[in-house]
Amino acid sequence: MEGITKIKELTPESRRVNVLAKVVEIGEPKEINTRFGETKSVTEVVIGDETGKIRLSLWGEQAANVKDGSTLHIDNGYISLVRGQMRLNVGKYGNLNESEETVSEVNEDLDMSEKVYENTNFRRGGGNFRRGGSSGGYGRPRRDSGSRGNYGNDDE
Repeated sequence: MEGITKIKELTPESRRVNVLAKVVEIGEPKEINTRFGETKSVTEVVIGDETGKIRLSLWGEQAANVKDGSTLHIDNGYISLVRGQMRLNVGKYGNLNESEETVSEVNEDLDMSEKVYENTNFRRGGGNFRRGGSSGGYGRPRRDSGSRGNYGNDDE
């Protein structure tokens, strides 16, 4: 298959990736309350290839056809951070299918979902900035001494 991204190559900024991986473990479905007030079911599945493994978040009925030991082809997947840890997602513009091609070997030693990343959303459009208040836009208080003056520091 062309255009396959190896699990070891995934980063928090990965978008539109195609992954071929073996199902290593299927978690129990959990009910999650979304920020929009909805309740949705999510199942975390550990998948892997010869370079490493990662958690795949499957929403609603996506997990129904996933079998332990099967090989999945994720088309147009993306990475999100959950509590700073990478999760592979299929999303509404992606596809998840069982593959006829198999992945026989899985590198269990490299878990791409183990590492904790700082939230990098500010690099993709500023969704993480605090508006108003005493923040300098990057999570730093505006209490620098020096050439910038005394912004919002009423304590002195």
